[in-house]
Amino acid sequence: MAAIYQAVYRRASSLFCRLHSTYVRKMRYLNELKEDDSLCRQAQTSGAFYLFHNLSPFLQQVGKKYLVPQLSAAEMKRILEKLKETEQWIEKSVLIGCSDEHVPHFALDLGALEKSVIESELKGSFTDLRKALFVVDGKDSPLLASAQSLLRWHDSHQYCSKTGQPTQKNLAGSKRVCHASGIIYYPQMSPAVITLVSDGSRCLLARQPSFPQGMYSSLSGFCDLGENVEETVRREVAEEVGLEVESLWYSASQHWPFPSSCLLIACHATVRAQQAEISMNSLELEEARWFALEEIVEGLKREPGSSKQDDGSFLPWFPPKQAIAHQLICEWVKQQTSQPA
Repeated sequence: MAAIYQAVYRRASSLFCRLHSTYVRKMRYLNELKEDDSLCRQAQTSGAFYLFHNLSPFLQQVGKKYLVPQLSAAEMKRILEKLKETEQWIEKSVLIGCSDEHVPHFALDLGALEKSVIESELKGSFTDLRKALFVVDGKDSPLLASAQSLLRWHDSHQYCSKTGQPTQKNLAGSKRVCHASGIIYYPQMSPAVITLVSDGSRCLLARQPSFPQGMYSSLSGFCDLGENVEETVRREVAEEVGLEVESLWYSASQHWPFPSSCLLIACHATVRAQQAEISMNSLELEEARWFALEEIVEGLKREPGSSKQDDGSFLPWFPPKQAIAHQLICEWVKQQTSQPA
């Protein structure tokens, strides 16, 4: 009998913890906002808003720091009144999360309104996302990336691909509906792999023509239809640098907004040291080469601005800590330095 009571007690305790979990309550609340337009409309009256202008987020510089301000619903109304716009603009916002206290967070793009007036009124500036991601606090980078991706998705899915008729978003922005056909469109991400290749004592990094001068990163590429992650890693390494992957393992994942919304799946891969001669695909890469541990350690210390040398060339530097490529490189360094000599 005692065993039965203990089992019931454990089950009840587990249920109690789940019901009172901050995370679970947040997710349930957000799901309700996505499913109920009237509830979401009510939430907009007490929510916090992040502003964008043509997909560039609004930042405020305080000393050397860049902050991502949250505007209250009252502040949003004041700005819209200043611009002689109605409160209906707020319904163009999209839901991007909420605080532990259930204050909903929305993103709103004011690209059709006068940028200079908004910047002057709020004492800040709209900043290109590629710069913004690397100057704001680490906790704000994912929020800006996901917000911009959702705003971009809505901007590019205003018409039904089957009927050509306009689609309409629900209030939270979690879907768009074509009422002519009944088709529901949901925001999607494209899966892509990012892979740090090693031959045991060195790691391989490469440059694309679009990279800032001196920056090297891991190999990356989109998954082809029907491929699994392992197949994509092997194919991308073979295509880009002409090497055959011997083994690979998963590290982590990260949402990345460029060039469109992607889910980056980060992996480590090894190739045989005896078969490590690079045959670079110049259509995809500008340069690819092996780096010794000492070069990687020095490169991780180097800031982009200190990379240029007197002769105009650039010392190698690597993606900043907000990028998952940085994590892959640091993991490789940790693995190398923990190995017995």
